[in-house]
Amino acid sequence: MVDTMTSEETPETTTNGDTKGTSVIVNAIAVLRSFTADEPLLGVTEIANRVGLHKSTVSRILATFEQEHLVERDPETRRFRLGLGLIAVAGPLLAELEERRVAYPVLRELTEQTGETSALMVWNGSESMCVEQIASHHQIKHTTPLGARYKDALSASVQVFLAAEPAERVRVLLRSGEIAHPGLDETSLEAYLIRLGDVAKRGWATNYGESSLDEVGLAAPVFDHRGDIVAAVLIPAPRFRVSPDTLQRLGESCKAAADRVTARLGGAAPAR
Repeated sequence: MVDTMTSEETPETTTNGDTKGTSVIVNAIAVLRSFTADEPLLGVTEIANRVGLHKSTVSRILATFEQEHLVERDPETRRFRLGLGLIAVAGPLLAELEERRVAYPVLRELTEQTGETSALMVWNGSESMCVEQIASHHQIKHTTPLGARYKDALSASVQVFLAAEPAERVRVLLRSGEIAHPGLDETSLEAYLIRLGDVAKRGWATNYGESSLDEVGLAAPVFDHRGDIVAAVLIPAPRFRVSPDTLQRLGESCKAAADRVTARLGGAAPAR
């Protein structure tokens, strides 16, 4: 698949092929994850600095990915971006993701109703990820690109998912830094747990310019037949368009949409 590592990289066990192969795969995945919605174009040096590998190894990984169309070069800058080959890889998963299929018409109606972008988020244990989006028709809008990942404790969708986690699990995620919370101390951690309790009771979460000054986020949970959260409906919007009254209406609309997706899945919110 990908060439072996150089001596300037993390040492590997030479007597165990599985260990060496695993390291190569982990490095390849790290290269793919270095691309983000904010920075879709990256050069070899930039990627090498981000993932902590030698430039020659990154070049070999990218060359293999380019052959498989997982990355492609920008013709002007010669920097790399993710390629269309990834769609072929992810397509079967997205097609089988029932929440995405069921939510799509609801998201379209939500965007038409509110005029703002709507998105469907899922949780992978330590971050919220976008698997569907309907963009706002406004010229100025906030979007959540497919595959975007959020690890900020104040993100609305992250709040929704963490509100369903045991308090001790939330403490571990925040203290370890897996979920980012600026200025975290024991007082702010306990205040955050109280906030999550309020989110669970109200049925939707808000992020009023807390993680990004010019953006507002609202999110509400989607439940399966066991009463477990399987997704979240998210509305990201420009802050200048959202007054306190509008925030309440958007939150209620977001929760109503999430409830509809829950019903379409045959799910039900747990009794509280």
